[in-house]
Amino acid sequence: MALIVHKYGGTSMGSTERIRNVAKRVAKWARAGHQIVVVPSAMSGETNRLLGLAKELSPAKPDIAYHRELDMLASTGEQASSALLAIALQAEGQPSVSYAGWQVAIKTNDAFTKARIESIDDKRVRADLNAGKVVIITGFQGVDDNGNITTLGRGGSDTSAVAVAAAMKAHECLIFTDVDGVYTTDPRVVPEARRLTTVSFEEMLEMASMGSKVLQIRSVEFAGKYKVPMRVLSSFTPWDIDINEEAASGTLITFEEDEKMEQAVVSGIAFNRDEAKISVLGVPDKPGIAYQILGAVADANIEVDVIIQNLSKDGKTDFSFTVHRNDYAKTIDLLQEKVLPALGAAEVTGDAKICKVSIVGIGMRSHVGVASKMFRSLSEEGINIQMISTSEIKTSVVIDEKYMELAVRALHKAFDLDQA
Repeated sequence: MALIVHKYGGTSMGSTERIRNVAKRVAKWARAGHQIVVVPSAMSGETNRLLGLAKELSPAKPDIAYHRELDMLASTGEQASSALLAIALQAEGQPSVSYAGWQVAIKTNDAFTKARIESIDDKRVRADLNAGKVVIITGFQGVDDNGNITTLGRGGSDTSAVAVAAAMKAHECLIFTDVDGVYTTDPRVVPEARRLTTVSFEEMLEMASMGSKVLQIRSVEFAGKYKVPMRVLSSFTPWDIDINEEAASGTLITFEEDEKMEQAVVSGIAFNRDEAKISVLGVPDKPGIAYQILGAVADANIEVDVIIQNLSKDGKTDFSFTVHRNDYAKTIDLLQEKVLPALGAAEVTGDAKICKVSIVGIGMRSHVGVASKMFRSLSEEGINIQMISTSEIKTSVVIDEKYMELAVRALHKAFDLDQA
């Protein structure tokens, strides 16, 4: 039978009763003859609780020593849930063993709190699988070359699961969550949203990067790079659901897109409230200006998303871009203190009450008029577009935050995403 990786999120591991249900589900798959590796998250709320304790003791510091200890602390949440799951499996009569990331070992670089996986040694895991055990590996963490525990950043357990699946050439990586798949948009905003049976990696990557919270973007990038088939499905279905039915449920994220390209033009609507817009006004219009502005922002480890430079007039132009809302104040201060005087620009302005709404679909490659249909739909609702960004399979607009839900509902209807 197949080697399958199961990943369970914090909500799925949120109590001893839920852990017991996870154990029953995993044992069912193992008894069906599959080799099972499980990557669990910490119990819901545990990582926040631990980091909150650290904040009580000391405010955040930029030094490496502080971030090293944060990783030591945060990694214990996954270690606890992994051990509890192993105990629950053993109580079900299923042999199992849990390992921390450093015991496998999952090797990472030394970027504490946001490390990246470099290699995985699967010998120990394969030996246990061949001995008939379920192997549980802590998500979210690894170890650097100096033996320090590292963490992969928020949502890193998804990345851990996909990386393990890639290293072990697993048949499939099943991401069990509190939702039953990937939807055309958030059902809390549009009740008519449909669950997609399949979605391409490209579409999922765009949807994740545009604000869809179902999967962490790094995990999708990793899956795409190593061609790991993924399936998003619910951990809240009855644990004893027929295994063949469960194996075909949820949403399969796949590379097989040729047939689909001639079907749905737009597959989903993504949105992100966590954006802020910054404009540098009266910038001299000459070579190197974009680098002077964005280079300084990048040096401060601030990610930039949508970028627009306006038409030059009298040798001056306006330069606008978006950043994560958490970086808004930091970016404004940086530009006012360091960049503005050097550029001789007029002023820096900003707006933290904007959002980004995106339409995503690989069918956009082979259809014309998709963007204009999007713009017309927003216009009919009286929604002004502040910025536009496009790729082959995505069009994003920045609009006033107060119109976000109206925009999502209008676009979902305009592209018939409520139709099966």
